[in-house]
Amino acid sequence: MPDARGKLPLAEILQILAGGQLPLRFTAYDGSFAGPVDASLGLELKTPRGTTYLATGRGDLGLARAYISGDLEMHGVHPGDPYELLKALASELVFKLPPPRVTATIIRSIGARNLRPIAPPPQEAQPRWRRAVGGLRHGKTRDASAIHHHYDVSNTFYEWVLGPSMTYTCACYPHPGATLNEAQENKYRLVFEKLRLKPGDRLLDVGCGWGGMVRYAARRGVTATGVTLSAAQTAWAQRAIVEEGLTDLAEVRYGDYRDIAETGFDAVSSIGLLEHIGVRNYPSYFGFLQSRLRPGGLLLNHCITRPDNQSEASTRGFIDRYVFPDGELTGSGRIICAAQDMGLEVVHEENLRQHYALTLRDWGANLVEHWDEAVAEVGLQTAKVWGVYMAGSRLAFETGGIQLHQILAVKPDAGANGLPLRPWWTP
Repeated sequence: MPDARGKLPLAEILQILAGGQLPLRFTAYDGSFAGPVDASLGLELKTPRGTTYLATGRGDLGLARAYISGDLEMHGVHPGDPYELLKALASELVFKLPPPRVTATIIRSIGARNLRPIAPPPQEAQPRWRRAVGGLRHGKTRDASAIHHHYDVSNTFYEWVLGPSMTYTCACYPHPGATLNEAQENKYRLVFEKLRLKPGDRLLDVGCGWGGMVRYAARRGVTATGVTLSAAQTAWAQRAIVEEGLTDLAEVRYGDYRDIAETGFDAVSSIGLLEHIGVRNYPSYFGFLQSRLRPGGLLLNHCITRPDNQSEASTRGFIDRYVFPDGELTGSGRIICAAQDMGLEVVHEENLRQHYALTLRDWGANLVEHWDEAVAEVGLQTAKVWGVYMAGSRLAFETGGIQLHQILAVKPDAGANGLPLRPWWTP
């Protein structure tokens, strides 16, 4: 009920917006509270600044700002893996627009001061229109800046989260009880077999990360060249190549994949790069990779996708500002069409959505295990970004909101592709 000034308590405002159905306990700095008393999960709004973030942020952006800045606390979960709380919010909390008179009361209760946008936490990237000063979206300069934002956080931090494989892409679990490291090794095995690689072949791995695929192939006699826009990844990968004694076969370069001059590769792997390319650039992307293959060569594209081909390609909100600036997702159908239009023959595709949910589960567990070290390495706010990002992504993969497709294509050789009649790899 409104107080003597006609203003509603903050908890009551949330209760109204949630249609009276709060799945967790909510408490606010004004002394108000709502939701089940015995709830194991809770949110605590600690400051007026948090109210401003919540009221002015679009979609999940306001919640992220308030949480990352420390103005909103989550209770009942570890900050390294707030999966259960996000799951409760996503599955049970449905916001409803109240009648105009109630809406006016809510606005008056929040106050004009709290409805004026304020500076976001420093971890937030600029909105897309402001990034234009860094060059056109998906131009080489701006792409390098976007990659630096996400991948040059700290190699030590990534070692704690990703584990021994240092692989930051979806694993492939051979059985439910497999470890993360076993699943990542199995993913590289799957890619290697799909590409029909054998000793003496040449592999180009674009967006190679810390060189996991490059080193896997080189250990099996393949001459492998990787390229990444992350200086930190390049340094780590080059050191690992030397330590494993693979310098005669493996190479990781710092640079843009579009600067690769060599051609005639037997295979090209792109594992987790397409998300950074931009949908309008798919023709040039697939055209370039096709031009680097020999006739009969194979391309495997592994990337996150949307469950349909109609929704907007651009990513907005929390993911764009805190995780993958300029990232874009679309459906597997549009990706397949783009590859076909560039003269590639698509021979197989599969969805590894459930495997990515398991991968994120294990990355979250690693962050929890190394939480204190992670906070000391990158700071509390950045560590919280990663906890929310991985837990939210896990939930999205579990529910089908996003997917992961591997698409295998061949560069035809005078109309023939020279491939076996049926899939030749072990699932």
